[in-house]
Amino acid sequence: MPLAWLYGLVVGIRNMMFDFGMLKSQSFRLPVICVGNLTVGGTGKTPHTEYLVRLLSKEYQVAVLSRGYKRKTRGYRLATDETSMEEIGDEPYQMKQKFPHIHMAVDSNRRRGIRELMKEGVRPPTDVVILDDAYQHRYVQAGLNILLMDYHRLIYFDQLLPAGRLREHKAGRHRADIVIVTKCPQDITPMDRRGIVRSLDLESWQKVFFTTYKYPDSIGDVGDNPLLVTGIASPEQMVYDLRKIIPQFELMSFPDHHNFSKKDIESIRKRAAGRTIITTEKDATRLRGLENMKVIPVEVEFMNDKGEEFDQAIKDFIIKNSRNSVLNKVKE
Repeated sequence: MPLAWLYGLVVGIRNMMFDFGMLKSQSFRLPVICVGNLTVGGTGKTPHTEYLVRLLSKEYQVAVLSRGYKRKTRGYRLATDETSMEEIGDEPYQMKQKFPHIHMAVDSNRRRGIRELMKEGVRPPTDVVILDDAYQHRYVQAGLNILLMDYHRLIYFDQLLPAGRLREHKAGRHRADIVIVTKCPQDITPMDRRGIVRSLDLESWQKVFFTTYKYPDSIGDVGDNPLLVTGIASPEQMVYDLRKIIPQFELMSFPDHHNFSKKDIESIRKRAAGRTIITTEKDATRLRGLENMKVIPVEVEFMNDKGEEFDQAIKDFIIKNSRNSVLNKVKE
């Protein structure tokens, strides 16, 4: 706790410097959507970013800008069809493979990354930028901030690092335009939802949504007692949901973003002992050399019939903040 208090003091001073203009945030003449969280890992940023890509890419040229966690390169990188996972990181690589038509870029300096994506040489021209995991990157003033919170680790039960998993104080939630409680169980009750909203104590203008993960009704024949291999931060809800599709399986869990070594691969192969290995799309990009492996696709589903409301809020923001909008021309 003493270290958490010290950490909180430093982070609080930094946020205050942004709030009072002592540290400058840069805005851009195109829609910038930030998807992030207050905690370290495990809130479902990638599936929610992919949801936005699916929603917008039919009408707009979408660019996703990520830090590129655990990549072996530095600086700005714009992915091509030949770009390797080592160059941009596992989650950006997964996204580029699923959505080859988007601009997938990585850069720890988000301001520079956005400027690069807006250059004339980037074709087709970027219409909207989605910042993946950039809620604390306040040097960019995103036009729309989406804050994700894991249902199983709600922030009002958590503490600052290193006593807990909070990257910054809970008050940071008030910077969000939209708050999404993620990984909810399918049977969450209206009373549970109202209790969560009340406990979050948000402003009247902040919108709150609840999402769950949608799995396929069947993933085909996986045999008896397959081995589930995960390298994600919070596999609990996934395990619970998969029991409805596959009643009996064994779990082999690794830390989030785990780089599977040859020794790990051999250990998994021995543990499976000929059984089917099932895993997530994110982990499949790092699990190379394994036979008899099935990938479980996962998508975000908005609960309580709120999907259309969320979609419309995003589309309205894009229209008002596009490069060609009247409002942006007036700003110029």
